Amino acid sequence: MDIISNNKKAFHEYFIEDTFEAGIVLVGSEVKSIRAGSMSLLESFVIIKNDEVFLKNAYIKPYDKTSSFSPDTRRDRKLLLNKEEIQKLIRATKEKGYTLIPLKSYFKNNKVKVQIALAKGKKLYDKKEALKEKSQKREIEQATKHLKKY
Repeated sequence: MDIISNNKKAFHEYFIEDTFEAGIVLVGSEVKSIRAGSMSLLESFVIIKNDEVFLKNAYIKPYDKTSSFSPDTRRDRKLLLNKEEIQKLIRATKEKGYTLIPLKSYFKNNKVKVQIALAKGKKLYDKKEALKEKSQKREIEQATKHLKKY
């Protein structure tokens, strides 16, 4: 599994409840651009419209060596999930506070996949608490690392 792009902000901004693997509908030049490593999931999100799932605002740089046709860099791209997964996502997003976000994109068996998550937004105090815990863990690791030398 070769990771193409990570959404690092997702774990800071949201509590991740459940994850799903989805295929993505792309045109040929987009696949070549992704193979070159030109994809970003920053500020992208997932919506459900007419029982179909779409990735919105994901950036794929236009492929340099393409001829006349080059698709919009931030167009909506359809995600491929089975019907049961889509129904589960529809039920969950109707609950208050739940949203769908992309976590990462990667190659699996030469196909581009996107890992999406059912997430709940963090409040400001939750973010501060998470940063505090992270810094405390780092300090403990550094202290124990220093003690192991002796």
